[in-house]
Order: sequence, then C-alpha cells, then structure tokens
Amino acid sequence: MKVKCILQEVAHLFFPNCCVVCLAKLLPNEKGGCLNCLYKIPRTNNFKESNNSCEQLLAGRFPFERVASFSVYTKEGQLQPFIHELKYNHKPYIGELLGTLYGKDMLGSDFIDSIDLIVPVPLHPKKLLKRGYNQAEAIAKGLSKVTSKSVLINELIRVIDNPTQTKRTKAKRWDNVEGIFEVNNIKVFENKHVLLVDDIITTGSTIEACASALLKCEGVKISVATLGEAI
Repeated sequence: MKVKCILQEVAHLFFPNCCVVCLAKLLPNEKGGCLNCLYKIPRTNNFKESNNSCEQLLAGRFPFERVASFSVYTKEGQLQPFIHELKYNHKPYIGELLGTLYGKDMLGSDFIDSIDLIVPVPLHPKKLLKRGYNQAEAIAKGLSKVTSKSVLINELIRVIDNPTQTKRTKAKRWDNVEGIFEVNNIKVFENKHVLLVDDIITTGSTIEACASALLKCEGVKISVATLGEAI
C-alpha cells in the first residue's frame, strides 16, 4: 500500500489531471476521478434503512432522526484514495464531487426531504487556516448542489483546537472532543432539522460532540450523513 501511495503522490505531482485511484488521464468532463473508478465505489444505500450499522453505532448516545454513510471506508478500499486526496492534497473539489454523487442517490428520499439545513462539522480556525478549506464543507456543498438544501457555516463552531483523533481509543476520542463545539446563535437552529455532514465516521465521537452543542437549541432535530463508515 505504501508503494502505491508513493506512486500516486508522484503521478499527481507531475500529472495533476489524472484519476486519484487508477492514475489514468482524465477526460475533459472528468475531475478528480475517472467515471470507472467513481462507479466502483461501493454504495451502502443505508439511507434507505433504519437501524443500519451507522445508526447502531450512535444509538443511545444522543437523539437523532437518521444516520447514513455513502460508502464503507477501509485502508485498501476504493474510497480511501479519494478521501486522502480530499483531506491532504488540497483537492476540495473531490469532496464536492462525492457530495454531489451522494446527493443524487438520496434525492427524493425520506432521508433528505425533511432536512432544513446542511451543517458541515467545523474545523478550528487554526486548522482551517493551515489546510485552506474544510473538507466537510466541500462535501456539504456537493449535497446542496443537488438537493437544494441550504448549507449553514459559522453558526456551529469549533472552539478548541484538539489533537488529531487518529490512533486514539474510543474512550480517548470522546475525552478529546468533549466540549469542543459551540453554537453561535441558538435561534438559527431552533425547530430545524439539521443534517450534520462529515467525511468519515469512525467511533462517532466528533458527531456526538457536535450534537451535544446543537441539542441546546430548542426543537432541533439531527440527522447525520458521512462519505464513509470506517470498518
């Protein structure tokens, strides 16, 4: 896997207009990934299923309406190269591309129809400045483009610049995110059905911390959509 990643990094440096997975040259109407590799991303379609594995992960931790993921995420899986390029190689357009595909899948479903606001999981200003963009916001924009649901940023904010969650245990992940989010104006979320959007759901600790802040708003309902579910 390491050799493959190195080859991908070199190829994208010298030939930026190639697929992030198979390295084939992209057609003029393609961006980020070729149609073949995008087609191969395995969809869970679990937005159609109540009590799916994502909902089981968060069950009992906070009240939610629905939870779903676009695909499964593994280190060797088809989704991994897209997420890597989105987060670490300054390619927010990949998030928007995948968000658009996800939005097309969900269009007209009960999952998306009742949503009032799409809210990406926020980055701390320091991390946002370093990366230059919020990958969750890019995904949210793709969803919004297809579903016409409004994206709301800067109202749910990250107030603590916590260390990365990578390699932390489930208990340590919660300790790492507890109390790191706040709501700027609770009136904005009152009696609204909010769709929280993030790239990957692993233990669900970050989503739970976001929900903890949002649930201080009267009448708010929360659903969750991520690109990947780590397995």
